[in-house]
Amino acid sequence: MHGTSAKGRFAMIGSDNNVVSLMERIGMRPVSSLAEVRGYWEALRAGRQVPLRAEVDPRGMERVLDRAFILERIAPSLARLRVAGTQLGDLLGMEARGMPFSAFFEPEARADLATGLATIFDGPAMAEAELVADAGFGRAPLSARLLILPLRSDLGDISRALGCIEVNGTIGRAPRRFRIASLTLSALSGETLRTAAPQPEATGFAEPASKFADEGPARNPRAHLRLVTSNDS
Repeated sequence: MHGTSAKGRFAMIGSDNNVVSLMERIGMRPVSSLAEVRGYWEALRAGRQVPLRAEVDPRGMERVLDRAFILERIAPSLARLRVAGTQLGDLLGMEARGMPFSAFFEPEARADLATGLATIFDGPAMAEAELVADAGFGRAPLSARLLILPLRSDLGDISRALGCIEVNGTIGRAPRRFRIASLTLSALSGETLRTAAPQPEATGFAEPASKFADEGPARNPRAHLRLVTSNDS
């Protein structure tokens, strides 16, 4: 995931190990972390449905390495971090590699997360989400954007994923756990996916303290989940 020069050019490493300039592809415009990771994945994809995990090279995403991660599927709707940038460790307040991805989410968000992960690997599909972490002692309000893109393992199954989380705000006292404000799953095959029902808005306000018991007013129990399709091959 790496590769900028002294002039700030951003490079992508394709499956043939040739360096491709992302800045040339986007006309030298500044891009978000998520757009850089998506552009790199699309370059690896090269017309295929899903690229290989073995093709991902750190030199292709140097500027966003601290926000990037690779997931491994460990159950139909569960995944753990195989590779994790430093910002993910900052969010947890500990080494993130090896942790379940659900550790970044409030308990009430994990059903939507499980649905999303299962769809990413089974679809296959890509996921984009808007995340929110509530304020509390030593914690300012925090928002983030999330992108997850499927990858094939060395065995050929879709059981890996490349992702990026772009945080807006100061992390403050860890751990920070998110609610899902919105989640969009886009199929890669053009296959129609079911759309989940909208979920209730937040009805209360509470400090996100460590969870010893169900305490305080309820917060947004689940997010709005939107499923869309793409005709891209």
